[in-house]
Amino acid sequence: MMSRERMPRQRHVPWTIVLLAMPLAVVNAAEDAALPLEKVVLFTSGVGFFQHGGGVTDDATVEMSFKTEQINDLLKSMVVEDLGGGTVASVGYASRDPLARTLETFAVDLTDEPSIGRLLGRLRGARIELEAAPPASGTIVGVEKRSVPAGDDGVVEREYITILTAEGLRTLPLDSILRVKLLDPRLQADLEKALAVLALGHDDGRKGVSIAFTGKGPRKVRVGYVQESPVWKTSYRLVLDDEAGKGRRTALLQGWAIVENTTDQDWKDVRMALVSGRPISFVMDLYQPLYLPRPEVRPDLLASLAPQLYGQDLANGAAEFEASDKKQADRMRAFAKSEMRRAMDAAGPPVAAAAPVPGERQEAAKASMREAAAAIRSVATAAAAGEFFRYEIEKPVSIPRQRSAMLPIVSDTVSVEKVAIYDDRVMQKHPLSGLRLVNSTKLDLMQGPITVYEADGYAGDARIEDMAAGSERLLSYAVDLDVEVAPRMEPMPEELVGVKIDRGTLVASRKLVRKKRFDVRNSGGEPVKLLVEHPIEPGWRLVAPQQPEETTRDRRRFAVVAEPGKPVAIEIVEEQLLDQRLVLTNVDDGMVLFYSNAKSTSPAVRAALEKVLGQKRELDRIRRERERREQEIGVVSQEQERIRQNMQQLDRTSDLYTRYVGKFAEQEDRVEKLRKEIASFTDEEQRARKSLDDLLASLDAR
Repeated sequence: MMSRERMPRQRHVPWTIVLLAMPLAVVNAAEDAALPLEKVVLFTSGVGFFQHGGGVTDDATVEMSFKTEQINDLLKSMVVEDLGGGTVASVGYASRDPLARTLETFAVDLTDEPSIGRLLGRLRGARIELEAAPPASGTIVGVEKRSVPAGDDGVVEREYITILTAEGLRTLPLDSILRVKLLDPRLQADLEKALAVLALGHDDGRKGVSIAFTGKGPRKVRVGYVQESPVWKTSYRLVLDDEAGKGRRTALLQGWAIVENTTDQDWKDVRMALVSGRPISFVMDLYQPLYLPRPEVRPDLLASLAPQLYGQDLANGAAEFEASDKKQADRMRAFAKSEMRRAMDAAGPPVAAAAPVPGERQEAAKASMREAAAAIRSVATAAAAGEFFRYEIEKPVSIPRQRSAMLPIVSDTVSVEKVAIYDDRVMQKHPLSGLRLVNSTKLDLMQGPITVYEADGYAGDARIEDMAAGSERLLSYAVDLDVEVAPRMEPMPEELVGVKIDRGTLVASRKLVRKKRFDVRNSGGEPVKLLVEHPIEPGWRLVAPQQPEETTRDRRRFAVVAEPGKPVAIEIVEEQLLDQRLVLTNVDDGMVLFYSNAKSTSPAVRAALEKVLGQKRELDRIRRERERREQEIGVVSQEQERIRQNMQQLDRTSDLYTRYVGKFAEQEDRVEKLRKEIASFTDEEQRARKSLDDLLASLDAR
């Protein structure tokens, strides 16, 4: 970042190009100024707020430079303030309009890299001055190619320009002309503009931004914006004293913030704040020019009029013509609307509102700045309310560009208690050496790694999540080889604890019990407080011990003190109640009898089950009687089939044939009787089933 006076002059930019970026009055009257970086606020969401401040006098223009990919964030978030009563006239920046589209706006077409001959051919009618032998000046008539002899039987193509001079037409070969000068100042300026645009297109890496201030006298101005930044990180060191293994002790906690300066400028003596939070941040393409397609409206073409026929009633005829004209107008309006809707659908939402009139521009700019400033103040308020962790670095910070630094953010004593933490899902045999850390500082601690030091030196690494002031966390940093733990599950019988009937459904409540035992042995020389972590599973209720030492979102912790050489055990008992639902119509008599004789079944439920069992037995008896008669009919049918086959082989006058006929008649009488009994039992079975269904539908016993 530098003032305009100190910026190197790389190329000539015409005045009209500058007018695209800022008002002419500001440019002519401006005194260039530079705004050094004075404040940086970094967020863990990947963005940073950068604030520049400095002094200006009277009307002044501040020149700043940004990477092209940073312009979108700049257009979305920039806040500009004149703190001395002045106003912000404008913020200008280099356009990102496609290069070919920009070149098409000039009178000299350079979009296709024309040769000098094609370029002069496109300037037909322009007055030029040629430095040749002899010199000539006139109006360009045209440029042509001619084949001329070269060497032995060879030809080459040469370009010739023809101009109209005061003496007449004159044709000169282009390769003999030393200099061409355009005599039309407008064409000369447009050519310079087009070449300047081409030169700007070669360097898309950085874009200049000009901020114009208007006012009187010296005053302070400020510019702030949000840009993408690396996420700042934290790391901690925890130094334990010699007595850290005996109850609660204090320890020294050092916290460091790791900050990277990936910008293209040095941070020199800047005020810095580090915020741990998740503000919503996004990138929107505001830099790329957008063009809204417009519908093409064709002019009405009126054909020659044919002879008209009129009826007798001219008034009605006129009304008909008016109706016809109205229908035609309606069709045209509908077509225009459909074309406009199609164009808007293709273009998407509007990209810009109408520019305010000059009298409203300053008020609109002030309103926009007030909204942006209010947004920044709300972030500060949220930080004060505790939604963010915010660290204000007391002394100014200096970090050269493309360098990183570690900044101290915490240096205080904290309360710790040494414990061993056991979780058989992490390690089966040994617990982990750990600490119960109490954040007794007045600062919130952001998540990060902790390196633990004991009297003997390095002890291990741990990691913590975000910790509010006054909160507690467990952390583990090594394996405690002096303590062994042997876990085992002890089987427990399942118990029926209750039976009820709910509208024909038997609900049997069962209690599942599980017991897990942890045998602990301490082979060290000091007592160890062991925390056993046990998962919390839905549906399981803790029975013993009655209360855990701690309860987290997904674990319970149970504490036991393991004395040296003295085995100790802890048992965790949990139970779960499960309801088994059985539809009584689908349950056999043996199952009903089992639940009826269970100890946990109440007298009311037992009486209801006996009643159900009696009706089920009666229904089974009727069904068996019906099935027995159906089986008998089947046996008779088989016997009749055998008699028919035998009768076919006998003489109709024989005694055996006569006897078969008599037996067949007896069997038919028996079958007819059986069918009547089956029908009777079927009706009786239906009545018994309905009676059972009605009983079950109304049965409710506890």
